[in-house]
Amino acid sequence: MKQAVKKSFSRKKAAVVSLMLMIALVVLVNMLGSFRFFRLDLTTEKRYSLNRETIKLLTNLKDVVYVKVYLEGELPAGYKKLRNATQEMLDEFRAFTPNVEYEFINPSASEDERERKAIYRQLMQDGLVYTTPVEEKGAGVSQTLLWPGALVSFRGQTLPIQLLKSSTYANEELMLTRAVNDLEYELTNTIRKLNSVVKPRVAFIEGHGELDSLETKDLNLALKEYYTVARVRLDSSLSSLIYRTKKDDSLIFVPRYSAIIIAKPDSVFSEKDKFLIDQYVMRGGKVLWLIDRVAASMDSLSASNATMVYPLDLNLDDMLFRYGARINSDLVMDLNSSVIPVIVGMVGNQPRFAPKRWPYFPLCMPASNHPTVNNLNATRFEFANSIDTVGSSDIRKSVLLRSSGRSTRINTPARISLNILREKPDPKIYAEQGIPLAVLLEGKFQSVYQNRLITTLMNNPEIGYKPASDKPGKMIVIADGDVARNTVIKNGQIAPLGYDRYSGELFGNKDFLLNCVNYLCDDAGLISVRSRTAKLRLLDETKIKAERTSIQLKNVVLPIVLLLLAGLLLVNLRKRKYARSTKRHA
Repeated sequence: MKQAVKKSFSRKKAAVVSLMLMIALVVLVNMLGSFRFFRLDLTTEKRYSLNRETIKLLTNLKDVVYVKVYLEGELPAGYKKLRNATQEMLDEFRAFTPNVEYEFINPSASEDERERKAIYRQLMQDGLVYTTPVEEKGAGVSQTLLWPGALVSFRGQTLPIQLLKSSTYANEELMLTRAVNDLEYELTNTIRKLNSVVKPRVAFIEGHGELDSLETKDLNLALKEYYTVARVRLDSSLSSLIYRTKKDDSLIFVPRYSAIIIAKPDSVFSEKDKFLIDQYVMRGGKVLWLIDRVAASMDSLSASNATMVYPLDLNLDDMLFRYGARINSDLVMDLNSSVIPVIVGMVGNQPRFAPKRWPYFPLCMPASNHPTVNNLNATRFEFANSIDTVGSSDIRKSVLLRSSGRSTRINTPARISLNILREKPDPKIYAEQGIPLAVLLEGKFQSVYQNRLITTLMNNPEIGYKPASDKPGKMIVIADGDVARNTVIKNGQIAPLGYDRYSGELFGNKDFLLNCVNYLCDDAGLISVRSRTAKLRLLDETKIKAERTSIQLKNVVLPIVLLLLAGLLLVNLRKRKYARSTKRHA
């Protein structure tokens, strides 16, 4: 008996010691945690881990950012997820800085209709857009007016965020999924714009038949959110791209712009203008080339079913070759392409149209996980050319966009015809895979005018010729100028960049070009936030309806049954254990 009491006392003592050690360990961990801040994210896609650039931006905030989110009240399930995800993201921001404050507001809370309408008008003036989702309730449906957006204020400035962005090519569930995925980027981007003091400068080059201001209006507006955007004519002026200033009796050469965009020129570049661009690159300037090597357009096919297409001489081949790329004078054909309307018959005296995939308009998915294209929607090309990477191995060449695995190319001059749409495509012809259409070049570039200039020009201090760049530079070559062109409707109105008027779909052209300019201007952190993806494990509505009873039994009844069985088994084991112990001591 005494031995049993002694053993019981020892067990109690060991339990008390274990408890005290556990408490001491928890206290010690908390004490250590108070000296060093860290968080653990166990999700596969690191949904609750902020990007480094986001953390850097938040920790450097010098004043309070106040966010008013207009998603509150009785919300449909998808919008409630968006509301909760927004709060979680803002709480994550607050974990790194006390300078983020927020509140959730229900704009429809007032019972006074006049007051509600006044609030709605104010939100529209502030730049927010409402939506009216339809929700099934019992036998009927209900429609609610919601404002899935927020207003962000910082130092007297306020900018709107449209959390849910409508899309002609996505259903409501997909749009909500994308809204949740883009939360960090939308919030970070807005705070960044409010916090920016000086914007980098970007310029569109003019004077060689490039896309005009109306044709690049949508891209221009998108770029203005991050940069000061200008349009520049070179006109053989030494000061057009390079700023020259004197310091200690010597000239200093500084690029005027962080990046320049050459968008679909159609006429020859003079050697003087090429020299200006070349020296701009040697001084650290970045270039986004959007070049057509073949003159082809749909306007030629509007009058007849066929047209001739010819190579376009821009006098840029030697320049691009020197930098590491060659745009070929061919046309890429791809079975993975966008559609155009084609006459397939007559109804009375009226033609009947049907959409047909036009192989000269490739749809290109990202060719790599590079930040400029990661998680990007398909980019739409029109009469694209192929690109070869050439030249020195010192230049790193990364293919950003390729055609699909069902592609081919035709050399020009050539005759193209709408009649190919009446025939079934031959897979044997479309057998080429992954033709490069967009290439990133990085490294120390060599001047195209090395050993070509006379000594007088090379030694002229006003010109300041550089035969090679001192620091690694960047440029992106895209073999189609139409990637940057938005459709002009009438009276100065435009369609969004990437919008296909034939199919009604919106492609990723604008995001791709924004990523390109961000990358060239060293805003890699911004595009790394934009290109993140948080996978949402959405329920399959069709499966839920078909297997409702089975799912309820598995998720509600089965766990309870298993718990009861485990409890009975545990009680039975304890009874048997103590029954044997009692017999031994007896």
